[in-house]
Amino acid sequence: MAAAMTRTPWWAWAWPSMAWVILVIIGFAGATGVIAVAAGIVLIGTVFAAVYHAELVAHRIGEPFGTLVLAVAVTVIEVALIVAIMLGFAADKAGLARDTVFAAVMIVCNGIVGMCLLAGGVRHHEQGFQLQGASAALAVLAALTVLTLVVPNFTTSTPGPTFNQSQLVFAGAVSLVLYGSFIFVQTVRHRDYFLPVNGASEEVHAPLPSNRMALVSAVLLAVALIAIVALAKSLTPALESIIAWLGAPKAVIGVAIALLVLLPEGLAALRAASGNRLQTSLNLALGSALASIGLTIPAVAAVSIMLDQPLALGLGVKDMVLLALTLLVGVITLGTGRTTVLQGIVHLVIFATFLFLAVIP
Repeated sequence: MAAAMTRTPWWAWAWPSMAWVILVIIGFAGATGVIAVAAGIVLIGTVFAAVYHAELVAHRIGEPFGTLVLAVAVTVIEVALIVAIMLGFAADKAGLARDTVFAAVMIVCNGIVGMCLLAGGVRHHEQGFQLQGASAALAVLAALTVLTLVVPNFTTSTPGPTFNQSQLVFAGAVSLVLYGSFIFVQTVRHRDYFLPVNGASEEVHAPLPSNRMALVSAVLLAVALIAIVALAKSLTPALESIIAWLGAPKAVIGVAIALLVLLPEGLAALRAASGNRLQTSLNLALGSALASIGLTIPAVAAVSIMLDQPLALGLGVKDMVLLALTLLVGVITLGTGRTTVLQGIVHLVIFATFLFLAVIP
């Protein structure tokens, strides 16, 4: 990051530029064969470029506001992809939002958190963070996941794992209230809960970028995010064909979307944990999980109501068990304010179980 404070590296603008070139080619020739492969490679490169620009903007803004930049950016991608696929394949995509949101929670709370705790523990043996901030995030996360992904299985107004229209409106409103309250606490009322322990600075590792650098990165971040959404949407039919060829469940599509959109945040969190900045790492990880539910559910609920699209939110029994295990282990492993490699291994084992059962249910 230090070299980037005076000049934007070539790849940070080259990948988004190539993404738009590929999009033009797809518009004329379609996303097949070599073009699809090239689009996939460019998509990954553009994600890395988005990581760089989001981190630079976040570094300029400072904690804890900076971590919100990437969380919101990731959620914008997630919502756009879900809505686009829902509109294109409404008949068999009623559970896409549920699958993607659940996958995002599992990826963040077990995959990203697990890798961060493991990497930080291997390099620094033991790391500390603000217990109050982690506890607040986990409390909101538990309420959001249960109210939106579990309760639909037990309502009686409509058959199956669904809400009726008024229940959808209520669920969307509750999600916004919970997420908005968390953001208020994180950035205003109890901002110190989400700052480095003992007032230590986590931003001494790189010089502060100028306002001009931050503005350029903000523009390039927007360009990269739009390109990521467009490329991912164009590659969705190819992804579905691969999944069908492998004989994997349709829920794997939601896992693939969540993995893609969370890659920038995961890399940023892992880098922070490796640099002994666990507080920033947890802010990124838990904040993205909360944003994934708190903003995605209201958005897809609104689309479902306005366009009369089917929307199934309730999880299956297997997934509810994995969710309960994830929340329980999260409370235990993050309940002391100190972490080691053991906590990371536990979360990664749960994540591996989730991925295995997603492919072989």
